[in-house]
Amino acid sequence: MSDLISSVMPTYARFPLTLTKGEGSYVWDDQGKKYLDYTAGIATCNLGHRPIEVETAVKNQLNQLWHCSNLYTIPNQEQLADLLTSHSAFDQVYFSNSGAEANEAAIKLARRYAQKVKNIDQYEIVTFKQSFHGRTLATLSATGQEKVQVGFAPKMPGFRYLPFNDITALSHLVKPETCAVMLELIQGEGGVNPADQAWIDQLVSICREHDLLMIIDEIQTGMGRTGTLFAYQQYGFEPDIVTLAKGLGSGFPIGATLAKAHVAKAFTVGAHGSTFGGNPLATAAGLATFKEIVEPHFLTRVQKKIDYFWQQLEQVCAQAKVVEEVRGKGFLIGIEVKGQALDYVNQAREKHQLLLLVAGPKVIRVLPPLTTSRAEMDQVINHLSQLLT
Repeated sequence: MSDLISSVMPTYARFPLTLTKGEGSYVWDDQGKKYLDYTAGIATCNLGHRPIEVETAVKNQLNQLWHCSNLYTIPNQEQLADLLTSHSAFDQVYFSNSGAEANEAAIKLARRYAQKVKNIDQYEIVTFKQSFHGRTLATLSATGQEKVQVGFAPKMPGFRYLPFNDITALSHLVKPETCAVMLELIQGEGGVNPADQAWIDQLVSICREHDLLMIIDEIQTGMGRTGTLFAYQQYGFEPDIVTLAKGLGSGFPIGATLAKAHVAKAFTVGAHGSTFGGNPLATAAGLATFKEIVEPHFLTRVQKKIDYFWQQLEQVCAQAKVVEEVRGKGFLIGIEVKGQALDYVNQAREKHQLLLLVAGPKVIRVLPPLTTSRAEMDQVINHLSQLLT
């Protein structure tokens, strides 16, 4: 191993930074240097780092029971499922460990619903170009980006890609084997691309006419990230299945697949399962996180912050000749630039102690914690003004 830098496989293009502590909107490196974190763990730390309510719940659970199998009733899991369904359009929940697993469960559920409930030999799921749904063999096959799929051929069959936001292309949506569509309402990793309302309206109409399931991947957009608990609530329709992860556990590994009752009944005993999914520790974190986000007025305060930040950001970007476009929803923001987005992200970290992300080669991705303050937003706007203008 002497010729290797690290014993960890090199699957990540890591920044030259080692983080050792986090609190609120800030993180510290191993040299004690403080950074304002507007990545939120890639839209995961929606309540900031180490929110006290979640920390307390996890500590309490650590003193009781860490893990038991899903062969037994898990009270935290039952309570979290009740909260998720009572605050959404869905009836039942399947818990897993990650976003990819939540999407994998949604794919399996859609196929099984077609074949075991409707008794039709349908299996195809239509997804969209520039999407990102995960890195398992099924979810990378569902992802509409070749760069994620290179070297893993053959892809899993049963997926077909259409252009995102292209109404004309929707005339090719339905085939005899099609059972569902799967999409992000705001494509995150693919460039922060929001779905157009007219396109969504047409897509919903076609799916309802042909009895196709609508699966909405809210791994990155859920849990208040766009200003409402779920992004679909801003588009005026109810999906059949929604997937969650990231912000649901404040950094603890948890995923969830939510479905309406007529779809959920396709998952009978033994149809799917998980060793760790929904265990007492993960659901303790999820339960505490969810309770905070659905507290009265929490999302109202978040929406006010969103409105303020966007107003300031648009003023800065209007004066910046390097900015092509600002897009997104809520606190999922993409700034498309003429140069390489990574150059700006590196400058933000090195010169301003501000952590940002990219979403493709040309887009700077900004993901504030929902708990960020007005002073922190002003600080970030000042840094972005210096970077971009």
